[in-house]
Amino acid sequence: MKPKERMLRTLERFSTAMLAALGYLPAAGLVLAAGALLASAGLGTVVPALHWPPLALAGSLAYDGMMAVVQNLSMVFCVGIAAFQARREKHQAAMIALLSYLVFLTAGHTTLEQLGRLASADPGLGLYGSGQAVVLGIQTVDMGVTGGILLGFLTGWVYNRTSGKKFRPAPLRLYGGARWSFLCMTGLAAALGLASCFVWPPIQQGVDSLTGWIAAAGDAGLFLYGFLERVLIPTGLHHLVYIPFQFSSIGGTLTVGDHVYTGAYAVLMAEYSIGLPFSDSIRWMYAGFTKTFGYFGIVGAFIWCARPEKRRRTAAMLCPLLLTATLASVTEPLDFLFCFLSPVLWLAHGVIAGAFMVLLDVCGVTGFTSGLLSSLAMNLSAGVERTHYPMLYLLAAAQIAVYFIVFSFLIRRFDLRTPGREASAPTQAPAGREGGFPFRALVAALGGRENILRVDNCLTRLRVWVRDPERLDEKALHSLAPDGLGCHGREVQLVFGFDAEQLRRQLDELLEKNALST
Repeated sequence: MKPKERMLRTLERFSTAMLAALGYLPAAGLVLAAGALLASAGLGTVVPALHWPPLALAGSLAYDGMMAVVQNLSMVFCVGIAAFQARREKHQAAMIALLSYLVFLTAGHTTLEQLGRLASADPGLGLYGSGQAVVLGIQTVDMGVTGGILLGFLTGWVYNRTSGKKFRPAPLRLYGGARWSFLCMTGLAAALGLASCFVWPPIQQGVDSLTGWIAAAGDAGLFLYGFLERVLIPTGLHHLVYIPFQFSSIGGTLTVGDHVYTGAYAVLMAEYSIGLPFSDSIRWMYAGFTKTFGYFGIVGAFIWCARPEKRRRTAAMLCPLLLTATLASVTEPLDFLFCFLSPVLWLAHGVIAGAFMVLLDVCGVTGFTSGLLSSLAMNLSAGVERTHYPMLYLLAAAQIAVYFIVFSFLIRRFDLRTPGREASAPTQAPAGREGGFPFRALVAALGGRENILRVDNCLTRLRVWVRDPERLDEKALHSLAPDGLGCHGREVQLVFGFDAEQLRRQLDELLEKNALST
């Protein structure tokens, strides 16, 4: 295989593993959006029934429960990627990944504690802006989802190479197989947690040092502020960009009598409550603008660029995540659908977000931008003179259009595999299907039971590894999955849309029965 082909295959495996770990997010986004609506203070002023205690409790349970998932996406990636990478007994790899993640967190905490570097929580901000975070009750270096992703791939790689280990001496047999994989990962997870305390803080300091330049650079600094606040989300470093401006003196101060308000957020809320005109420090609060409006354009582009037969399904998957972003400003479920898989879109995302922050400032907008319902309620109550909200919503419409046009162009120009653009699955079943699909014909086309090494699936593809590619009947495979077949060495990929997981389970059962009967 040529180096370019090898690199493309590696990137494809990486992206497929990432998507597999995100499989539950559309369902989580649906519940989160429902909870955000029920618990919305802005909507509660319009629909008083939402203040009914049982309904308010249901909304809070739904919202807080799903936010626990979103806030622990690093662990989700770690476990999901490891399970997907494992060639056998995936549940063992998932358990090892979970245990290794706990070791990784604890190693980071212990190292910081021994070095005397544990940050003290601020009474108002907690650990935000300190470069550290509490994950699963353990305070450690804040790496966003990066640590979980690295550990997930490492666990899968180690598990595939060590889970077959056997020890001959009787007392040591207990420590073979998956237990040996766990012991190996214990040391590696501890080493990774230790290394994070030395490698990640200098990176954080580099990002933090930009804040002074951003504050003094006018519109160029404001653009960089908006760009980095979006682009750095996967690393967790975006906290170091916006926290100093929103909650420290670098974002402005306001003195009213004996009270001093520090940071753009405190200044904005004080000016709103007292009835003062909004000051220039509000520009640092524009980070919510793209979260509230821009994702309409992004989701619209994904749906428009999806294959016609998959648009409804794509819309059903993405709309709950859109509601989560625009109502609750929780964009991670949507972000992780394309930030790793389509870097060109992610870069364009940051550029558009930064550019519109500058436009808001240039056009003199001084309104609330975070949360569709809450910002609308606050802008209406503050009035046009103080917020200039008509211009805000004109720019919102413009941003939605820009995102839609730019993303649609890039997706089609580079044939990016965004949601709904997977190759079409067969629309009609050949005659003689067993249980809805001709599995025996598929096994024969793959060279027979003895030629199949492993069966797996991602979100839309059935993936099969074979011993001898020469035994494949590609013509028969094409008839089973027209326009959805890829043969890369010993790996065969057949596209079946969202039915891929169910088909993989049925194929596993058939192969197991054949193995037991021989």
